[in-house]
Amino acid sequence: MLLAILGSTGSIGVNTLEVVRQSGGRLRVDALAAGQNLEVLCQQIREFRPRLVSVATPEAAGRLAQLLGEGDGAPKLLWGREGNLAVATAAEVDTVVSAAVGVAGLEATYEAVRLGKRVALANKEILVAAGELVTAAAQRSGAQLLPVDSEHNGVHQCLRGVERRAEVRRLLLTASGGPFRTTPRQDLAGVTPEQALRHPTWNMGRRITINSATLMNKGFEVIEAHWLFGLRADQIEVVIHPQSTVHAMIEFVDGSIVAQLGVTDMKMPIQYALDYPERRPCPENRRLDWKTVRQLEFEPPETGKFPALDLAYRALERGGAAGCVLNAADEVAVAAFLEGRIRFPAMAEVVEATLESMPWERPQSIDEVLRIDRAARERAAAVVTQ
Repeated sequence: MLLAILGSTGSIGVNTLEVVRQSGGRLRVDALAAGQNLEVLCQQIREFRPRLVSVATPEAAGRLAQLLGEGDGAPKLLWGREGNLAVATAAEVDTVVSAAVGVAGLEATYEAVRLGKRVALANKEILVAAGELVTAAAQRSGAQLLPVDSEHNGVHQCLRGVERRAEVRRLLLTASGGPFRTTPRQDLAGVTPEQALRHPTWNMGRRITINSATLMNKGFEVIEAHWLFGLRADQIEVVIHPQSTVHAMIEFVDGSIVAQLGVTDMKMPIQYALDYPERRPCPENRRLDWKTVRQLEFEPPETGKFPALDLAYRALERGGAAGCVLNAADEVAVAAFLEGRIRFPAMAEVVEATLESMPWERPQSIDEVLRIDRAARERAAAVVTQ
């Protein structure tokens, strides 16, 4: 199977290449897209020998060419929007791993879906910002959307063999609760970016780690689950599970519950998505050691302390471009917090103010989604400076 990876130098991209490395040759890399992390990208190119590589800018492409030097195995180098599109739509590619951060990979991922390619979706912002358009395109083309997020991957596994979706009463997405699960609400105003970046169970990128601390990441996952599995907002519930051993649960109408459990290692859902519908053996270090599982705790989320989760439900119920606005405003707010310009609780305040001040729209194209995204970012930036 030939792969294209959007976001190859990020956490998901690096883990995907480790799965490729362990695949015994059944998975091969045809194309890579990355941003500015040229040293890591150069190492990836030398090991996996992709035919096509895209970076953020022409200047980055020039620096990468110097790092690689001349040789018969040098890939074709592209950059920017056109480069991302070329990577995602390469005729030779069977599966596109969409792992670019934010909406950077939206257009390229949409085009891959439109062409009917299998997409291993690790970038939840794709469906948060443009879920209606992307899923409609998948229905028209027959493209498979296979979730890489551990929770949605778990839901996908729980639903295997379910012939009638009407049998499903609700799905439960688990959340670790982040580093401030037990922190008193009044103390959140004083937390630092360094504290917020210390996730208790997962090793992830900076934005997703901050969003896990606010529960916005779980709110994004609620929206993503709606588009992936066709369930209403009132059928999708979040439960705090500090051990992060149970990734998702499905409750059926007869009261039975099916759960998916596994270690906190993203290579497991990545391998599942790339090998589906087959299951292949994994290394021993990716197996759950039952001798270490002493307790599994569950509790409801404190939405008063973490209002971002309710904002995501509100955006889902509003529909249209609300998800796009939610994502754009959150990205601006997270950046402002990481730069020390706003406090931890203000991130949700920035998102809420942006949601309430943007006009309701229902985008009809990806270009319209990107236009709304830009406008929401501008509005959120203005809210930050108020």
